[in-house]
Amino acid sequence: MNKKALLALLVAVLIPVTSYLLVRFYSTDAVVMPRKYLPDTVLTSVENGKMQQDTVWHKIANMRLQNQLGDTVALYDKPGKIMVMDFFFTSCGGICPVMTKNMSKLQQSFIKGGNTRRKIDTSIVQFVSFTIDPERDSAHVLKKYADKMGVNHDNWWMLTGNRDSIYNFAFNELKVDKFAEGPVSPDFVHTNRFVLIDKQYHVRGYYNGLDSASLKKLARDIGLLLLEKDRTKKSTVFTQIIDLSWLWLIIVVLVTGFVLFFRSKQKAENAG
Repeated sequence: MNKKALLALLVAVLIPVTSYLLVRFYSTDAVVMPRKYLPDTVLTSVENGKMQQDTVWHKIANMRLQNQLGDTVALYDKPGKIMVMDFFFTSCGGICPVMTKNMSKLQQSFIKGGNTRRKIDTSIVQFVSFTIDPERDSAHVLKKYADKMGVNHDNWWMLTGNRDSIYNFAFNELKVDKFAEGPVSPDFVHTNRFVLIDKQYHVRGYYNGLDSASLKKLARDIGLLLLEKDRTKKSTVFTQIIDLSWLWLIIVVLVTGFVLFFRSKQKAENAG
């Protein structure tokens, strides 16, 4: 194979690889991901003579409560899932029924194929509703309320248990009072906020559970978090190149085509 043919072959291989990597590099930040909330600490270090800061984000604590089916469950029982949380009580005649209905609509939107008769894709989202009136809202009461509101029990927990634990979680782990539209009483966590939790148990958003525009943003942010890379796994250009199986198939076809073309050309020249 002469130099011109080799050069053409290299160009054919490098152009698609280089183009893909450039597009991927510059489009990484093109989509605005839901930001993280609740920083715990900011770590400072010096690398190559430059000051570097790294934020350690708050990770919500694990907690065991009883769900509407009478099972004792823990928040960490669903690893790798995105969670949407809110607070309610079954005797509420104000915002709670509306929020529960809106949460139900959100749950239905993540059913496979959009068919309400199909099973929920439990690999996507776990919905979690904490009662703020656990003295009245037993598991039995929660089950009746859930059935009345059309809750699918497969991936929606309505939780009851120790009142102090629930209130501590609302104020100290989710800090719903800091992101509410109005004051939230420490004696009664009555808030319209839905809270979005990512797969690493970080808070990623607060949404108005009564507002359709805010709920659309919540659904969109859930979709974005599903596509988010795991920052704990380092990604290099080399691993990205290896992962481009479809691109390598194109390259193999191109290389094979060039080799066959120039071989036939050489045979023709030798025969002439």
